[in-house]
Amino acid sequence: MKRIQSIGLLMCLFAVVLALGACSKRVTRIEAREVLDLSGRWNDTDSRLVADEMIKDSLSFPWIEDFRAANNKKPTVIAYGVKNRTAEHINTQIFMKNIERAFLRSGRVGVVASKDQRAEIREERADQQVGLTENPASVGKELGADFVLTGVLNSINDRLGGEEVVFYQANLELINVETNEKVWIGEKQIKKFIDRASTSY
Repeated sequence: MKRIQSIGLLMCLFAVVLALGACSKRVTRIEAREVLDLSGRWNDTDSRLVADEMIKDSLSFPWIEDFRAANNKKPTVIAYGVKNRTAEHINTQIFMKNIERAFLRSGRVGVVASKDQRAEIREERADQQVGLTENPASVGKELGADFVLTGVLNSINDRLGGEEVVFYQANLELINVETNEKVWIGEKQIKKFIDRASTSY
């Protein structure tokens, strides 16, 4: 009886070892700009394509020079974010941050903190007024935004059997805070064909 129990225990241990071996994974680092489409859904490549197109297009429009000529200073922008109206969970902050960075890098456009960031900074500034005896941050020197950067991301899905076409359209707009005038509208379309029927295992 003990021998049968020992054999049973050994078989259980062997099964556990096999299961652990099957669950092992291998991680390989790849270049950040390498294109890999696993699910066919929105991914980092799509975010980069949108950011690249929007950056190039927005900096080519005359709104920057027009504003400088009228106000003798460079324009400042606040990013309100992008509404995701697709059925997917998409972090639109990724390409918005790329656009903010490109504005700053160009030296032609300033970027001010978002609403949430401003609240945190105001709290820090208030703390400095109470707690610091030297060099507290001055109050009442915040820089306002001249333009709001906002947008929307939409998608259309068409599926039949194992085949699917996914169409994404990203639209961004720059709006003058004082006049509500839209000075730039950017658009980027991405279309993907997903053939799940051809996948073999």
